[in-house]
Amino acid sequence: MAGADGDDSLYPIAVLIDELRNEDVQLRLNSIKKLSTIALALGVERTRTELLPFLTDTIYDEDEVLLALAEQLGNFTMLVGGPEYVHCLLPPLESLATVEETVVRDKAVESLRKISQEHSPVDLEVHFEPLVKRLASGDWFTSRTSACGLFSVCYPRVSSTVKAEIRQHFRTLCSDDTPMVRRAAASKLGEFAKVLELDYVKTDIIPLFTALASDEQDSVRLLAVEACVSIATLLPQEDLETLVMPTLRQAAEDKSWRVRYMVADKFSELQKAVGPEITKNDLVPAFQNLLKDCEAEVRAAAANKVKEFCENLPEDNREQIIMTHILPCVKELVSDTNQHVKSALASVIMGLSTILGKDNTIEHLLPLFLTQLKDECPEVRLNIISNLDCVNEVIGIRQLSQSLLPAIVELAEDAKWRVRLAIIEYMPLLAGQLGVEFFDEKLNTLCMAWLIDHVYAIREAATSNLTKLVEKFGAEWAQNTIVPKVLGMANDPNYLHRMTTLFCINALSEACGQDITTKQMLPVVLKMSNDQVANVRFNVAKSLQKIGPVLDSNALQTEVKPVLEKLASDSDMDVKYFAQEAISVLALA
Repeated sequence: MAGADGDDSLYPIAVLIDELRNEDVQLRLNSIKKLSTIALALGVERTRTELLPFLTDTIYDEDEVLLALAEQLGNFTMLVGGPEYVHCLLPPLESLATVEETVVRDKAVESLRKISQEHSPVDLEVHFEPLVKRLASGDWFTSRTSACGLFSVCYPRVSSTVKAEIRQHFRTLCSDDTPMVRRAAASKLGEFAKVLELDYVKTDIIPLFTALASDEQDSVRLLAVEACVSIATLLPQEDLETLVMPTLRQAAEDKSWRVRYMVADKFSELQKAVGPEITKNDLVPAFQNLLKDCEAEVRAAAANKVKEFCENLPEDNREQIIMTHILPCVKELVSDTNQHVKSALASVIMGLSTILGKDNTIEHLLPLFLTQLKDECPEVRLNIISNLDCVNEVIGIRQLSQSLLPAIVELAEDAKWRVRLAIIEYMPLLAGQLGVEFFDEKLNTLCMAWLIDHVYAIREAATSNLTKLVEKFGAEWAQNTIVPKVLGMANDPNYLHRMTTLFCINALSEACGQDITTKQMLPVVLKMSNDQVANVRFNVAKSLQKIGPVLDSNALQTEVKPVLEKLASDSDMDVKYFAQEAISVLALA
């Protein structure tokens, strides 16, 4: 080994070479991650003359090792001697930008973009720009795709002759034979347009945009839609109609659903970019078509944008546009055959109430909310209930309770237990939105009725629902409203309901605190230890074990211990077992 010759300074690189040639991938990966330490040990001079050439020449490795290397090199500027030597990092990154694995290439491009900022304008032209040219005219598509990501970072800082060359290279790549290269060019089109002078945007970028937007591959066309947003923001209003809109209209009616989906997904951004006039004349009909699209994915993407689109409409005729053009489409979507579409709509439809105001909401939107509240898909119902608060702000709690609450109550008493279960899960949410007085008046009886439901899953969910309500409304509310009703069930003739009392006490003891637990709940639990049904008795033992930590030591010793000792000598095996377990857990032996 090199260190044995007495030259310690070679030791780090020798170790690195050994580790990078090791068969174990993890070892190789670790040594790459320690590169900065090795570079520090070697010093800037030797990092430039020995380490970087070694890395450039000898690395043909697993993708994860190459990925780590590409990432490390992006942070190497100071380790090679600062910005004036940063060009030394280009050779290894150039070879990483041409490998087959996309993730590695992307990371190498990211690092190249990062270090391009540290080049002086002269170095950019002497070292960086030739690298971009080499990549752009490489034989393999991998290098050409990498080049697409580098044009925009060097363009602003080079001379006008080099700028012309860069534009020419970009044009060539936009019409490359390989779809992957055209895709990479399309994805960087908007970014490149932002650094170009306005005249060149019109003369160079627009023809490229038009060509890419009518490419034979839909994966290229949909990326052109994304670029459309950036391009539209750069152009003056008067040029949009002639330069951008024909292509956008064509994309909104593209034969491939993926392209239409992309238009729907970017709709709000497009709307802001093109301004109110074009929105009114062009985008409103296009949006209607997307909401009625034959593909569910497109309808769902458009439905997601309904609220945003309506918010961004020009105020002077916003209401008229929504009522005549958008609302009829929304009404159709409420009963769409696809649940993702209905769910997407339900997550935003409530937001329309703030835009349309009280009267329109009551007349037009409430019936739609009601339909969605009764939808068979739980996600649709949840999205409506989750957003009730914004309707509440517009039409007020009274109106809301008259219209929507009967529907909620109806669902709460539905014959299918899974529907009842879903409503219980929304109860804490509703309680938070409607407030305590309203809740007590309208919904409290429902919550108590669920505790004696004939399905165990409902009783169990109702118990945890009570806990969440107490967390929301506080212990005092629990003491006055919930606890007396729960404790009243202890004398119910049905033993299952008596057991529910115990489950509620287990759940509520912590939320209600020591005082209520000791004074009101504990006596009931202790009294139930004489129940005729063994299941109730062993649940008494389990409850005492659960609420024991909340009680003070005096109550534990004088009241709980005697009862547990009595249960420990019960005739039933299970009762004995749980009583003994409680005694040992509470350390009462």
